[in-house]
Amino acid sequence: MSYGSGNSGDYKKLKGQNIQVLDTDPVVYAGAWATGGAMNTARSELAGAGVQTAAIAFGGLVYPPRVGINELYDGTSWTEVGDMNTARSTHTGVGLSTAALAVGGQTPGAVVAINESWNGSAWTEVADLNAVKQNMSGSGITTAALVFAGNNGTANVATNEVWNGSGWTEVADLNTARSDIASSANGTSTATIAFGGGTSPKAQNELWNGTAWTEVNDLNTGRQNLAGGGTSTAALAFGGETVTNTESWDGTSWTEVSELATARYDLNTGGGGATNKAGLAFGGNAPGGKQNATEEWTVPATVTNTTITD
Repeated sequence: MSYGSGNSGDYKKLKGQNIQVLDTDPVVYAGAWATGGAMNTARSELAGAGVQTAAIAFGGLVYPPRVGINELYDGTSWTEVGDMNTARSTHTGVGLSTAALAVGGQTPGAVVAINESWNGSAWTEVADLNAVKQNMSGSGITTAALVFAGNNGTANVATNEVWNGSGWTEVADLNTARSDIASSANGTSTATIAFGGGTSPKAQNELWNGTAWTEVNDLNTGRQNLAGGGTSTAALAFGGETVTNTESWDGTSWTEVSELATARYDLNTGGGGATNKAGLAFGGNAPGGKQNATEEWTVPATVTNTTITD
């Protein structure tokens, strides 16, 4: 490679070292949403579990009835499988597509504490929550989970219950009672964050360390009826109150990133993805009605720059 004639154009002779030259323009390390396979049944106020390539969506509201419909996602398309025993909406889900919990929610008659366990082929009723609640969130797996916040049918609550695989135990409450909340749903029962929700300013973010909740940096955009996924150190927050906003959490603060294609709220609780680099958004309400759209969030791998020397 030539830099010109003589020493005036030879960077190595002038400075004693080579200059790095990129063979391509730098690539920005950022994510984007892309269209995934549509659910078979459009609905809002549903719950889910799993990751981007293996997820489950169960229950919800298909105006007007509540349903127990259950669908599996293989990374490309949704397939209907065994329904829940109790049709409901505004519940929450934790776990994987092969082993999940469907907790709480609202039936046509009441707010409930019902808990069902999915084994990959069928739902079985197991031990109920200690208190009825809806519009809450959760984190963990079928043998070690956490369900927190929500509404008991009368008021927003801060209650927090931990599941050990056979029963629920009340533990330390959130600092702020709220409903319509989201979380790093693929976190654990000892490490998760809870963000947004129906209390002013709707941007609050709390960190659970297995013993207590601590307030940490808020969302940039306060909202409720949003969804989330990831872990306590790498999470996503997306949608809510007819907005498309997506924010990424790095363990310290939130950063606004690429927006959803469809502004929607009351979308999936749980099943938002295992990290802030791969996520899944499905269902919800939008100005056009109930949604069956699925969007996949992906962050590309980093690009290694090439150094060219003389």
